[in-house]
Amino acid sequence: MACSSTVTVDETAAARATFAGDLRASLVMTPKQIASKYLYDDLGSQLFEAICRLPWYQVMRVELALLQQHGRAMLGALETPTSLVELGCGSGEKLAALVEAGGEAIGQIQLVDISPAALEMTERRVRLLGVDVAYAHLATYQDGLTLAARHRATDGPMVLLFLGSNIGNFDPPVRQDLLRRMWRALRPGDALFLGTDLVKAERDLLLAYDDPLQVTAAFNRNILRRINDELGGTFELSGFVHRAVWNAPDQRVEMHLVSTCRQHVVIEAAELELEFDAGESIWTESSYKYQPEQVRQFGAEAGFGTATQWIDQRAGFALTRFLV
Repeated sequence: MACSSTVTVDETAAARATFAGDLRASLVMTPKQIASKYLYDDLGSQLFEAICRLPWYQVMRVELALLQQHGRAMLGALETPTSLVELGCGSGEKLAALVEAGGEAIGQIQLVDISPAALEMTERRVRLLGVDVAYAHLATYQDGLTLAARHRATDGPMVLLFLGSNIGNFDPPVRQDLLRRMWRALRPGDALFLGTDLVKAERDLLLAYDDPLQVTAAFNRNILRRINDELGGTFELSGFVHRAVWNAPDQRVEMHLVSTCRQHVVIEAAELELEFDAGESIWTESSYKYQPEQVRQFGAEAGFGTATQWIDQRAGFALTRFLV
């Protein structure tokens, strides 16, 4: 039986208090910043699913194809039954591909996401394959790792799935801390399946993050709508434009919301009053891109053992299996 992912009133209040506190800390930085995890409320998650279908954003399609083609080989090095834990499950398509590849070898399934909609969508998709989700944790990656380790099945190895190049949203020190947490949550015989977007032509990268249909722009500006609705903000959405830039020295695409004029904004629940100059931006996301050898290196630095990679050279994407 799947644990309920229903959000209670107390949980909602606590989440909003955390959201407000994080904004108090990040919007007074130079440059002003908002943590990218707050892009993914219910509407943000739906907009991101639309982005994944755009021809200019290939991560979802390429990674799904790699899992469909090589999922059986990726799972083949592990004992059975094998438990799957997905951090940031999204729509559940990639998890479903692995469940199909593993067949009867798949045991317990756990999900971790901060979006109730994502948890519900993935549970429905997996259920269509005749498999139940044992636990659906409405939690951050860090808290979800603790919960997943606590509720792991007694038999067989556990596989952590961290797909979609979500690792690229973290600056290197935070990335390494998260990978070390993953390693500590696992036992000998377990594995991490890690999806990473690779360095490619600047034009291709910018099209992926600033598409001609402006779906990514809507996804980015949605954070301002969320602040207005949840925290009593006074952002004028039309007063900010989306901008994506490629920072080559740091190997990352950056997303910003740029103020089109001088303006004053209040966020009541965060007890914040902000002044924006024309051209001033809020930095909302970093998406790091890697070389395959960099992925193997930072996995090893976090404590993981053997690394095997499946790479789509044309699209520039790698799936890496790290064994513990």
